[in-house]
Amino acid sequence: MSRLRRALVWISGASAGLGAALAATVPFEVVELIDISRRGGTAGAHHLRVDLADPASWPAVAEDFDRRTTDFTGDVVVFIHGAATLTPLGSADRVDSAQYTRNVLLNSAAAQVLGHAFLTAVARVQCEKHLIMVSSGAARRPHEGESSYGAGKAAIDQWVRTVGPEQDRRTSGCRVISVSPGAVDTEMQAELRASSDEQVPEVRRFRQLEADGQLAKPEDVARIIWSLLDRELPNGAVLHVRDVT
Repeated sequence: MSRLRRALVWISGASAGLGAALAATVPFEVVELIDISRRGGTAGAHHLRVDLADPASWPAVAEDFDRRTTDFTGDVVVFIHGAATLTPLGSADRVDSAQYTRNVLLNSAAAQVLGHAFLTAVARVQCEKHLIMVSSGAARRPHEGESSYGAGKAAIDQWVRTVGPEQDRRTSGCRVISVSPGAVDTEMQAELRASSDEQVPEVRRFRQLEADGQLAKPEDVARIIWSLLDRELPNGAVLHVRDVT
């Protein structure tokens, strides 16, 4: 990947975990980086302070996509959507209803609405364009206690499978990919390990992953994700980081 290309990059959830690692490993020397998150704190980035679990915040992100791409004359535009939440962990019939609703809105609805907004904004931009959705193994294999999280990630995968071929029909379409990062040493993994057997029956497996040193470093996974921009992958690909290492 040429490090001299001029890039416009949005990362949602860039204030922590894998999102922060993605922001820290952006492979472009000339980049305008936008951190879409509640907390902010990403060095060298513009902070778009929003709560993506609140639908009222979504138009602000769409407006930012539209405004920054209007006069963009650089080489590549990228949106990586990594914002997600596991809360609330537990059986769907026993968790807090308000938290469950926020989980569904963030993990499923926000991803699709923001993906739509990004594709709409970049349709007029004549440059290389990438939309990467961060998925999860929970999209493929049911994990008790993570029903809304797993369903949200499965929705993202199906959205990507559909939208990718649609973009291939465009003269200057955007490449759309979903990638599962695997088990990464982040706050979300810590939240899983802190849950009870009743909340997450597989909790011992997650604790064992840490004990065995099997959690990947966020920076290593981030670099693999960035490498996808240069790989020849079909539009609409849904993959795991192990598929490309």
